[in-house]
Parts: sequence; C-alpha cells; structure tokens
Amino acid sequence: MSDVPVRQEAASMVAAGEQALHVEGDLTVARDLFAKAYGLAEQAADAELMATAAIGLGGLWVHEHRTAADAASVEAQQRSALARLDPASSLALRLRARLAAEADYRAVRSDTVLPIVEEARRAGDPRALAEALSVAHHCLLGPRDADLRLLLAEELLRAGSRTGRPSDVVMGLLWRTVDLFLLGDPHAERSLAELSGSEAAERNGAVSFARVGMQVMLHIRGGRLDEAEALAHECAARGRTTGDADYLGWYGAQLVAVRWYQGRVGELVGVLADIVNSPMLSANDEAFVAGLAVASATAGDTRMARGALARLRGPGLDRLTRSSTWLCAMNGAAEAACLLGDTDTAAQVYALVLPYARLPVMASLAAACFGSAQHTLGVASLALGEVDRAVVHFRTAVEHNNALGHWPAAAVSRHRLAQAHGLRGETWAATSERAAATREAAALGMVLPETERRALVCTKTGRQWMVELGGRSVVVDDSVGMRYLATLVANQGTEIAAIDLTEGGVAEERSAQPVLDEEALQQYRQRLRDLREEIEDAEAAHQEVRAAQLRADAEWLADEVRAATGLGGRTRRFADNPERARIAVGKAIRRAVDRIGAADAVLGEHLRGSVQTGMRCSYRG
Repeated sequence: MSDVPVRQEAASMVAAGEQALHVEGDLTVARDLFAKAYGLAEQAADAELMATAAIGLGGLWVHEHRTAADAASVEAQQRSALARLDPASSLALRLRARLAAEADYRAVRSDTVLPIVEEARRAGDPRALAEALSVAHHCLLGPRDADLRLLLAEELLRAGSRTGRPSDVVMGLLWRTVDLFLLGDPHAERSLAELSGSEAAERNGAVSFARVGMQVMLHIRGGRLDEAEALAHECAARGRTTGDADYLGWYGAQLVAVRWYQGRVGELVGVLADIVNSPMLSANDEAFVAGLAVASATAGDTRMARGALARLRGPGLDRLTRSSTWLCAMNGAAEAACLLGDTDTAAQVYALVLPYARLPVMASLAAACFGSAQHTLGVASLALGEVDRAVVHFRTAVEHNNALGHWPAAAVSRHRLAQAHGLRGETWAATSERAAATREAAALGMVLPETERRALVCTKTGRQWMVELGGRSVVVDDSVGMRYLATLVANQGTEIAAIDLTEGGVAEERSAQPVLDEEALQQYRQRLRDLREEIEDAEAAHQEVRAAQLRADAEWLADEVRAATGLGGRTRRFADNPERARIAVGKAIRRAVDRIGAADAVLGEHLRGSVQTGMRCSYRG
C-alpha cells in the first residue's frame, strides 16, 4: 500500500494543528491534531512532517505538559524527529530551540537556549527566530532577567512581522505587556490596551486567557475585589477551555490576592493545601507553599504554618529557583515569618529580596499583584526588630504602590507604616498613618491585616477555662494539665522545669512537699464517691443535663487525684523525683490539649505544634 494517502492525511492534520495553535490558540485541539499527525508521519517515514508535528506538540508556551509521563513522551518524540533531520536544517534548529527551552525551564536557567537564539539570528529564518525568542523569553521570567526579557519581546515583535503567522506578532505584544507589568513600568496598561485591541489576540484563546488574567490583576489593584473574583472565575474557565495548564495556578494566585485584601485569607487553608500538591502546578512554583503558611498562621493553625514554612525553606531559601512566582514566595515567607516570630526566615528573605526592591511582587504573567517589594522588605524588617529600617521601606512602599495604582496594597503598607511608627514611640505619626489607612481601606471595602502576632489566652472562670486564639475560642473544664498549660502560655517562650510546674512555684521553696496533703486527698476521694452515687441517681431519673454536669465534676476531681498520687494511691512528692514530674506533667498537658483539640481541631493542632514537654516545658506560640 502506498504511503502517499498517509502522508497526505498527516500533512492535512499538521495544517489543521497549525491553524488551531497559531490562529485560534486552542491548545487542546492542537495537541490532539499534532499527536495524530506525528503518528501518521512516522508511519509514512516522513521526517519533515514528523518534525513539524513534534514542534507543534510543544505548544505556544514552554512546560505545557505538566505530568512527568506526558512531558517525557513529547520529549522522546521530538528527539526522535530531530535524529532523522539534517542537523543544519531550519526544522532541526526549531526542534533544538524547543528542547533547549524545556530543559532550561526545568532547571531555571537560560544558558542553553540563548546561544540557540543567537544561532537563529544568524540563520536568517524568521520563523525559527520567532519561536526561539518566544521560548527563550519563557525561560527568563525570574526577577533578575527583567530587562533582558523586554529586549527579547521587542525583537520578537520585529521577527513576528516577517513570519506570516498571526501568533508570532501577538506573542510579541503579549510578552512585551507582561514585561512592562513585571517591571512596574507606567506604560504597561497602554501596552495591554494595544494587545486587547488586536483582533488576532482576541481570536487566540491562549493569549486571550493571559490577557484576561492581567485584567483580573488590574481589578485587584483598583480595589474592585468582588469584580476581580468574578473575572477570575471567567479567566479560569477560558484557560480550562483552551487547555492551558496554568489556569489552576493563576486562579489560586488571584483568589489569594483577593482574600488577602478582604482579610479572609485564613479561609483558604484547605484550597491551598490541595493546590500545593497538585500535579498541574509548575514544578518551579513554590509560592503556594508560602501562601499556605500565611493562611494557616492567620487562621491560628501554627503547626501547619510552621510546617509549610519549613517545607519552603528546605536547606535554605537561597536554594529556591528564581521563577516567575519567586517574589510571591518571598513575600509570603516574610508575612508568615512575621506572624510566627521566625527571625531566621525573615533575615533570609530580606537579604534575597533587597536587590529587587524596585519591582512589584507579581505572580506568573502578571496574573496577580501583591504590591511593591519594598513592603516585603518592611515586613521582614519588622520581624527582625529593625524598626527604623521598616519605616523607610514602608514609606517607600506606599509611594511605589500609589504609582502602581494598587490602592489596597498602598493601604496595607500605610497600615504597616503606622505600626512601625508606633514601635518607635512616634505616637502622632502612628495615629495619623493608621487613620489614613483605615479611611482608605473603608473606601475600598477591604479589611486591613492584623499587625500583631495572634496571642493565645487562657482565662479561668470557676471550674472552667476559656482558651482563645484570634477569633477562635473553646471552653474546657479545669484540670491539673490545663493549669500547667496556662502557666506555660502566660510565660510564652520561657522554659519552665516540669518539677516547678507541679509545685506551682520554685521547687527549692517546696522541697519534698506533697502535691495534695492527705486530708485534702481524702476529701477529694470521698467527694468522688458521692458524685458517682449522684450520677447514678440522676441517670435513673433521666436527668441528663444534671448527670452531664456531675460527670464533668467527677472527671475534674479524678484528674486531681491522678495527678496527686503515685503507685498504690500514695501521695506524690515530685521534688523527690524529677522524672516522675516529667512523666506526670507531660501526660496532664497532653490530656488538656486533647480536650481542647476535641472542641476545636485548629486550636488543638496549634498547641501540639507549640507546646514542648519534658524535663523543661515551654509554649513557643
């Protein structure tokens, strides 16, 4: 059977794939057409059609194939096609540019693809140059390459005008717009208007998705938070329809920005925990881990917050890749460090972000903006106790955010500036800035974030304790462990010997004194016996409320007796045995924490992650 019909069908599918990719921007349809075309071209042993299909499989962007299996499969097809070509051919150059860009993107570098861009310049093929410029640009989205990216985008506009493909000019316009936003350039919105007015850009689904994403960001900057959230839904739907793997990450970043300025970021703990582990997230994106740390700390789940921050830090924040979301990750790390009192993380963030103080904190292709990097430096300075430095950074952040037209970020920076003035004892300045921030926030319908770490408070009323953290509170019955816990909380950050906790003071002053004297112990035991009888009577009379109250009293007394007695019911003398004190205190505190956790899981997790027991006990907050 002749290979001609197969070759013709492959050529037809390649043409359809080119239309889907470069005109309509439908990545899903294009992938399907190019995959089928590749199979047919391979069957017909047509090296050029195989190569063209393999190039198309890469798509418009770099790293479109997110799962390891899909990415490996496409790379294998591209390498197979390349092996069949004349190495000096234009198709071979285009394939090498794609393979180099994919490898560089994963490694967060550009030293392989940029020499191929230079090779494409010398070759004189506009299409090869346009593709090489576009994929190379995608490998340079970190903050240190901001100026170089813009040069590549301008060159892509010129090269694209000579290829005859609508997508090449459109991609030049798109990349230039993105670059201007990432630089904080005042002409960025003018460039976006030009992109939005392009008929080719509107027809291209992939480019339209990116354009709407930038419009979401501008709505957030303008303080139109409800409108931004609605448009973020539309943006995600566009991305999903066109097959863009970034739609989930973009929507997540936009939602975090909206909730942050609404004062509701703590609501996103579950959402962010899912996104962090999604296989659709770019391998170089660590910003959502930082977002999870902030959301958890804001919600009062200190244990999860510390865990997320530790995951982000790994062997050191300096090891994190400088990706398109790196500044967002640093911004989140600074906020979480400030909430948790983590000075080590704050110091690392400050040193790393300082060279990029002039830039706005942007996510991906300008999909979301968290204001000036000066604000990040100010927050890190506050966490480090560098108040004078914080004042300078926050004052500059207010100016930068006003220049960006980011009104919510300007209000938050002013709010933090007021805090820094207050810490310097400058009451008038603090009051003035705080009043201005409050007015700005009220006009935007936003909620300013808390500027102080949330304090855990334990308050005793009768035979019950109220445990509060931020907006969360539970009431639990009094117990020995609850009293130990309250002592640790009242002395946050201070280590207290277990034996001192059992004695209620300094062990030397109460050496070898029993926890309860024999007379009190006998009274407790008698009352326990009486309570058990009363419980039986109440249950027999179906007095459930009274029975529950009596059971609570009995449990409290039983805790007291257990804590006060050793083997055989003998009175404990903890000063005689520090090891017994360690065991008893640890058990008592864990019982108290378990009761709190049964009433409120977040408070329970916070305490499990913040309370240390042993010979010396502490609450770290």
